[in-house]
Amino acid sequence: MKILHFKPTMCLEEGGVVKAVLDLCIMSQHSDEVGLATFDPSGVPDEWLEPETKTTRIHQLTGTPGRSQTLTADQQQQFRQLVDQYDVVHIHAMWDVANPQAAKICKQANTPYVLSVHGMLDDWSMGQRTLKKRIYLHTMGRNLLRDASVIHCTASAELEQASAWFTPSKGKVVPLPFDLDEYVEMPDAELAYESFDGLDRTLPKVLFLSRINYKKGIDRLIRSSAMLAKRGVKHQLVIAGTGDEPYVQEMRALAESEGIAGHTYFLGFATGQAKVALFGACEVFALPTSQENFGFVFFESLAAGTTVLTTKGTDTWPEIEQSGGGMIIENTPLAFADGLEKIFADKEGFEKGAQEARGWVYREMSVDKVRGVYQGMYASCIR
Repeated sequence: MKILHFKPTMCLEEGGVVKAVLDLCIMSQHSDEVGLATFDPSGVPDEWLEPETKTTRIHQLTGTPGRSQTLTADQQQQFRQLVDQYDVVHIHAMWDVANPQAAKICKQANTPYVLSVHGMLDDWSMGQRTLKKRIYLHTMGRNLLRDASVIHCTASAELEQASAWFTPSKGKVVPLPFDLDEYVEMPDAELAYESFDGLDRTLPKVLFLSRINYKKGIDRLIRSSAMLAKRGVKHQLVIAGTGDEPYVQEMRALAESEGIAGHTYFLGFATGQAKVALFGACEVFALPTSQENFGFVFFESLAAGTTVLTTKGTDTWPEIEQSGGGMIIENTPLAFADGLEKIFADKEGFEKGAQEARGWVYREMSVDKVRGVYQGMYASCIR
């Protein structure tokens, strides 16, 4: 099959959706012809940009996008020419205003498309900027959902919430593929200390690795860290990620006012082998998220053998719990303080569970396991 993915921008700092698109391309290129249409290919691997690439073909839509990143008339024509070359188009995310345009072009070309909603129709997400989203869903977004051959969700919990907005029979649950190659041989934790000179070698470490955004609950984690400090539980809070600078400064100020600035380390954006080593250098990865779709970072932590502490705000919480390496708790500072103290107190027991979870990830989340399911999903669109 020939599969064309469409994501208007591919900037790595956007987070999980961009990673999902990259991993889906990597998965499919082993058995199918794969293309990716985008305005901005900045986050794709350099080798994909070579004209004679044997991997994913990158189709950069040339010209400056229209207002709010819409497709101009010329870009619509470029995209139409691409659509005619592929069997199925896979459109990603709900709120990019170019997506309804892409869907309309697919319909005009009689080319079926899959829509991955990436958690954006979850109850919590729909509770944010509700009026704006409802207007979108009753105007341009209505056809985007209506005309999709399949609406792809990554977990049963996501489909249960999202299907309030489309015909449930169109929904299909398939987990995202997870490229485990860089976790097979874990780098020495020493690489993390060399890469991030603010890491404290002497203290157990709590890792927050995500966008610094109110949805992710970083404020609750800072307050739980302050509670631990008052209990005499020595540790370092390691915050890896970027965000809007005013909010980052607000969180720095919160750490200061809570009296924990001295053992809180904002290290910025982490990627590559240094990020993998960072997981290995920390005892627990903690994310007090209000909403998460698939949450690659949870499974990265498990693949690294690092305990996960999170909430039912992530759609994949049953899988995290099933792995044996995760603890699901209430989304409050007190619950996180209690959970972290429990993990530090039983370090050996939680390390054992995390190592068992590492094996679980390789059995349940590998690319090979889900590739055939995606091929079946795409094939169902063109029958």
